[in-house]
Amino acid sequence: MTVAAALGTLLATPSACGSPAPAHGVQGAHGRRAPAAATPGPTRIPGLGDRLYRRIPADSRQVVAVYGEHRDSAVSRVVLYTRQGAGWRPVGSWPAHNGRGGWTEHHHEGDRRSPVGVFTLTDAGGVLADPGTRLPYDRDEGAYAPPAGWDEAHRHDFDYVIAIDYNRVKGTPPRDATRPWGADKGGGIWLHMDHGSGTSACVSVSREAMEVLLRTLDPAGDPVVVMGDRAALTA
Repeated sequence: MTVAAALGTLLATPSACGSPAPAHGVQGAHGRRAPAAATPGPTRIPGLGDRLYRRIPADSRQVVAVYGEHRDSAVSRVVLYTRQGAGWRPVGSWPAHNGRGGWTEHHHEGDRRSPVGVFTLTDAGGVLADPGTRLPYDRDEGAYAPPAGWDEAHRHDFDYVIAIDYNRVKGTPPRDATRPWGADKGGGIWLHMDHGSGTSACVSVSREAMEVLLRTLDPAGDPVVVMGDRAALTA
């Protein structure tokens, strides 16, 4: 089953912890009343296990989940969730690509794998004008222009970008090349426009998806990205 199909099943299946408990318990097999169910806890983001879920800041109200097909695949799906009361509601879902080598828990420069983890989203920018985001937006046609040798398919990769705060200084433009953990740990990992195949380590989605993300993400909601392959996400 693909991630898209699995995610559809997860979203369509009612959560046990989200079901209301009967006010006076339910009828037991022998005519006795069973105890009323416990008060339900927060509805979990589908496909996410305790290890990564616990890393989401308590104040975060916006999560971009990147569901990778498997460890060595460049195919993924991005789902935007917003926190509503005790639960999370999906407000957008799009096909995506990640590093062409797949995923890794120990990313390093040049491995062509996207890092697994939970990272804040604080800064945006790109070649095009700000589409109406609340994130600090750095428009710079020169800084975000693709290298001269790139082919036509890659020309618009950086029209819009959102910096994933992996090995970078938060609060600086995405183009800032400072690497606090050292150059070997890689960096410059962004959400950006898709060109139809895997990336060097970034996550790419359509222009429509980037515009929705930019217009929805709000620093007041402490947005984060939770990203990885299915096995890593559910661990």
